[in-house]
This record gives sequence, C-alpha cells and structure tokens, in this order.
Amino acid sequence: MHCYESVVNCLSCGMLLAGLLHLINHRKAQASYGRHMKPTAPARMVPARVAWFLQEMPALLMPLLLMHLSRQYSTMGRAILLKTFCLHYFHRTFVYSLLTRGQPFPLSVMTTGGFFCFLNGFLQGHYLLHCAQFDEKWSAGYCYTIGLVVFYIGMAINIHSDYILRNLRKPKEIVYKIPAGGLFEYVSGANYFGELVEWFGYAIVTWSLPGISIAVFSLCFIGPRAYYHHKFYKEHFKEYPRFRKALIPFIF
Repeated sequence: MHCYESVVNCLSCGMLLAGLLHLINHRKAQASYGRHMKPTAPARMVPARVAWFLQEMPALLMPLLLMHLSRQYSTMGRAILLKTFCLHYFHRTFVYSLLTRGQPFPLSVMTTGGFFCFLNGFLQGHYLLHCAQFDEKWSAGYCYTIGLVVFYIGMAINIHSDYILRNLRKPKEIVYKIPAGGLFEYVSGANYFGELVEWFGYAIVTWSLPGISIAVFSLCFIGPRAYYHHKFYKEHFKEYPRFRKALIPFIF
C-alpha cells in the first residue's frame, strides 16, 4: 500500500478543525457524561467499563490491522512509534476501561468517541507505515529522544493520576471527592495533564501533521473539561483549593 498523502492531510486538518469547533461549542457546557451529566440523562446508557472498552478499541485495532497487512513494518522508526501509539491505547482498552469505577455513558458519547478513535487509529497507523520517513539521523536527533521521554513521562503521570482517582471511590460508590497526591497537589486535572503531555511528546517525536493534529485536538477537548472539573471542585467543596500547595486553576 502506498502513501495516500491527500487523505492524511485531509484527516489531519479535519481533526484540527473538529478540535477547534469543539472548543468553541463547549465553552459554557461539557459533554454530558461523568460528573457533568445533565439531570435528564439520555435513555440509552452503557456501563462505563463496556463504554470505555468499545470506545478505545478501534484506535488499537486499526494500527494492528494495518501492520498485519503491511510489508513495510521492519524499519526501527516505524516499529518504535507504532508500538508507542499502540501502548497508549492498549492501556486505555484493557487496563483503564476494566478498572474504571465511573458512571454509565450515554450511547451517543460512546459512539462519537469510538468513531474518533477509529479515524485516529487509521490516520496514525497509515501515516507511520506508509508516509513517514525515518533514517539514522532521526533516531540520533533531539526530537526522537525528547519526544519519547516526554511521552512516557506523560503516560506515567496519567496512569498514576488515574490510580489516585480510581481509589477515591469504593466499588459501586457514586460520589465525587477531591483527589490528593501526585500532581493533583499542583493541578486540578492531573490525569488530563498527563495525557496532554503524552500527545505533545508524540507530536515532537513524529514531527508530523498527524502528530500535531492529535495533540491539538486533545488540548481542545481535554482542556475545557479540565477547566470545568476545577470549577466543579470550587463549587462543591468550600475548602478547595486553599489546602493545595500551588494549585493551578487550569491544566498548566
């Protein structure tokens, strides 16, 4: 399979545009799931573990399928970056989704998220397998080293923060508490911050339009949600954030 550069560019630009539109449309309200669920919940709900599993799975399956069909997987650059991308979604699909204690999802939110993961999985997989050019200079460059280090630091922050959030609740308990420990001492959305660090590290190491598009889309999607989480804590907990060391009201 050869590189469909026009498809890659269209999908990347579409992702950037979708992120900006989401940022504009959700300035005053967030997508209706989790703590931001509207009082009149949709009729069709999906258990959180099932929803996260089905939503994240396409982003893992698409690169794996493309790798199976491709004969150009042998180069070191492609192998490293594909495994890095797949590692994130393997964790989201088989670890995070099966351990989460979140509330049920609206079917519409799960479907939209699954469609995005499908497109993103195809975009990143196709680009890395058939369009990206990696040579020995790339693996010896600053972008390669810095990008991978930033990605794995972000992933560690994200996983640790999810662990803290998950253990705030007992099984089947539906209650929101103030997270403490780790980077939650400094930012109110440490889990979101970690994921953003991941994707910007990925953008650095790939140094590509698809890599930048997923980083910017994540910022436009996760950023407002982190802000509304911070706002939620301030509205529901009077002591927040006075006991924090240096809490930042947004994600940075």
